[in-house]
Amino acid sequence: MDFQKIILWIAIAAVSVMLINEWQAFKEERTGGVQVAAVQSASSAAPTISNNGDDLPQMVQPNSGEIDVNAIANNVELITVTTDLMIVKIDTNGGDIVEVDLLKHKDNVQDPNSVLRLLQNDNIRTYVAQSGLIGPNGTDTAEGRPTFLVDQASFELGDNRELNVDMSYRADNGVLITKRYNFNRDSYVINQTYLVNNLSDTPWQAAMFGQIKRDSSKDPSASDSGMGMQSFLGIAATTNEERYMKLPFGDIAEEPFKAMVQGGWIAMSQHYFLSAWVPNPNTNNNFGALVSKSGMNIARFTMPMLEVAPGQQGETSAKLYVGPKDQYRLEEIAENLELTVDYGWLWWIAQPLFWIMIMIHKFVPNWGLTIILLTVFVKALFFKLSASSYESMANMRRVTPKLNDIKERYADDRQKQSQMMMELYKKEKINPMGGCLPIVIQMPVFISLYWVLMESVEIRHAPFFAWIQDLSAMDPYYILPLIMGVSMFVQQKLSPMAFTDPMQQKIMQYMPVMFTFFFLWFPSGLVLYWVVNNVLSITQQYVITKRIEAKFAAQTK
Repeated sequence: MDFQKIILWIAIAAVSVMLINEWQAFKEERTGGVQVAAVQSASSAAPTISNNGDDLPQMVQPNSGEIDVNAIANNVELITVTTDLMIVKIDTNGGDIVEVDLLKHKDNVQDPNSVLRLLQNDNIRTYVAQSGLIGPNGTDTAEGRPTFLVDQASFELGDNRELNVDMSYRADNGVLITKRYNFNRDSYVINQTYLVNNLSDTPWQAAMFGQIKRDSSKDPSASDSGMGMQSFLGIAATTNEERYMKLPFGDIAEEPFKAMVQGGWIAMSQHYFLSAWVPNPNTNNNFGALVSKSGMNIARFTMPMLEVAPGQQGETSAKLYVGPKDQYRLEEIAENLELTVDYGWLWWIAQPLFWIMIMIHKFVPNWGLTIILLTVFVKALFFKLSASSYESMANMRRVTPKLNDIKERYADDRQKQSQMMMELYKKEKINPMGGCLPIVIQMPVFISLYWVLMESVEIRHAPFFAWIQDLSAMDPYYILPLIMGVSMFVQQKLSPMAFTDPMQQKIMQYMPVMFTFFFLWFPSGLVLYWVVNNVLSITQQYVITKRIEAKFAAQTK
């Protein structure tokens, strides 16, 4: 039996299956100083809400009615808030965040003045962050939503460390409600607080909810190429059973999601960017995800009931994150939130690789050079293993004429052919699996690095040099994929041909062409990694092959 042929076929099949699985995974997943006299128990649970398809949550109580989500007037003013990282627009009707521009991230790499609009509410996309109060004295009811008053239309953080934007609403019973948004320098976290001043003579009760509402339009930060890789677009959450749960829009349309979690978070995830509500970590909160009657995908939470006695004050609050998937920022905000930077099941390999890449970038500001140095590091890590593989290949190349002779002499006796080949392997001290096994062992590292480069927002719109101005996009002139194909062809010529069948040999000869075509649509950062890895492999393999051939030539003199 030709063990080399079998092992090589297994290696090719393994690579193909892993690449196909990664491809399918991406394609399928596309689709202060207030006197507090209120009671909000950390051990109490959030009130039960209905998930019957309403765009806003309802308390489960008799005669609750359905909230009219079309009650927002067309001429409502928008408040504009400008910080060092973003421009936020808040609708005074309901106090929802209806637009967020991320100033440090371009929408188009060709336009240096463009900014990425993550949240928006227009004819292109509906993607907003909403919050309100529901319950016995809630402001968001079946009759509509409150219109808040503000003393100015625009706010700027300027040189300050933080900025409070207060909007006020006075209920018919005299209760004064202030909806406060708190912004901080160098932060994508927006702290949202309800301050309740109960000036009435009766107790006040309501529960805070927050939700992210998005239509099913495509991910604007993903590749526009028909064969481009697509990251997960959908809802993500953490539960008591799963640290990180992905909820595709199609799944929640069939079966709404419900969970009760102490603390927790719920998010809307897309490639590179994220919006997430993070309620009080000390309370038991209700989380849900559903598709509303109007066709909107909704990710929401409800906190426990806030009770404020007559003449007293109280508050309830939550955090909203709207920004890039910066895992080191996210892990500081909430437990498990950094898992939205999804490296798949090989995260335990990918995470250290990402850390090494970040460490290299601290000293090398160019991300392309960072990828090259990371590739060199990974190659050095497997240097001895690769050397063993190439030595085995070189020895196989040396005895290939003898193997071919055996195959010709015993072409009609497969058992004798296998026996003679095994004797030759034993005599020459060659392990027929030595050339393939080390490559198979390295596959998880290669796939992990693929995920790291694919998921890292740090690579988005990062230039390398010359025509490569965005390492997260495909090479516009296909130069890197062509270089990769040439390097793969050279590697193939240096490796012994394990197949004697002409058809099998032709298939192997076309492999560089097939992979070149496949890599045409890959982000240039990934292709750069493969090019550098191939060049290093060719160099190492050439040196080892020449050394072994020279050693054998000296022995035969």
